Amino acid sequence: MADRTLRTVSIVTPSRNQGGFLRETIESVLGQEGDFVLDYVIVDGASTDNSVEIIRRYESLLEGNHWPVRCGGIRFRWVSEPDRGQTDAIVKGFGMSEGEILSWLNSDDTLLPGSLRKVVDRFRENPFAGVVHGRARFTDESGRAVAEVETGPTDHEGLASLNLVCQPASFFRRNALEAAGGLDPELRYAMDHDLWIRMSSQFEFRYIPEFLATYRLHPESKTGASRHAVEFQRETLEILMRHYGRAPLNRVYAFCNRVLLARFPSGWSESNPLVVVASVLSAIARYLRLNRGIHKEDLRMIRMRNLRKMFRSGTASPGESRQ
Repeated sequence: MADRTLRTVSIVTPSRNQGGFLRETIESVLGQEGDFVLDYVIVDGASTDNSVEIIRRYESLLEGNHWPVRCGGIRFRWVSEPDRGQTDAIVKGFGMSEGEILSWLNSDDTLLPGSLRKVVDRFRENPFAGVVHGRARFTDESGRAVAEVETGPTDHEGLASLNLVCQPASFFRRNALEAAGGLDPELRYAMDHDLWIRMSSQFEFRYIPEFLATYRLHPESKTGASRHAVEFQRETLEILMRHYGRAPLNRVYAFCNRVLLARFPSGWSESNPLVVVASVLSAIARYLRLNRGIHKEDLRMIRMRNLRKMFRSGTASPGESRQ
């Protein structure tokens, strides 16, 4: 039986000095249509660019009934004040939100038309699902689609080796967020992966094989900026060790690859043969030290047919978020 109690969807956008992308993000949310009430909360971190001016413009359009509302109603609220970073802003936004279904959308990403209607329908059809997620496209700075994010069905064990949940295209029930303990405010890079792991131990994940969002890559994004790569992989390894008591082989390789790449001459790629060989040797040593042996879950990665996939997917992190 469909769950008709789901009435409100809350989207939180954390932002700081993202005026160049913010309009597109806001319009992608406010333009959603369907049988639900949209609760949109923007948490600005005391931006010094034109972000507040942009936010006020849409507030004015909504208050003056000059924005075409295509859903059951829109609640629009925002704050602009100093915070302790992206995770802190998201937590603050969730505290202000009122919906039964939640998500956050970074200020350089977008929702695709009709996404929330598809998500709400899927939640209504699956009352035991805690998370609904779908496909997403990578876009460049100008918003042009350049590739598809690797996504797919997953579960608790699957999240150990690869995060197939793309954050902008993921949505969850409020009770799932609360049962999992919310976002960890101490995490900066992989707080979404950490949340998925905790949610997946208690709730079902349902995958929609349709495009729901875009994920923008640009020099200042946490995933796109090379200066963040090592710390991102380090934080991911720490999360996996904490939840699973082991460090998956591909994740160890990803960390070693990024560490070594930072030491090689500028311009060298992660797939350069010398970088790969050095990364493999370093990963083997670190893997054995962290795990005190070989875990059976990693044996399939050692088979030749999986090595290429491991090297490709191990260094990419499409599911993790950034601001």
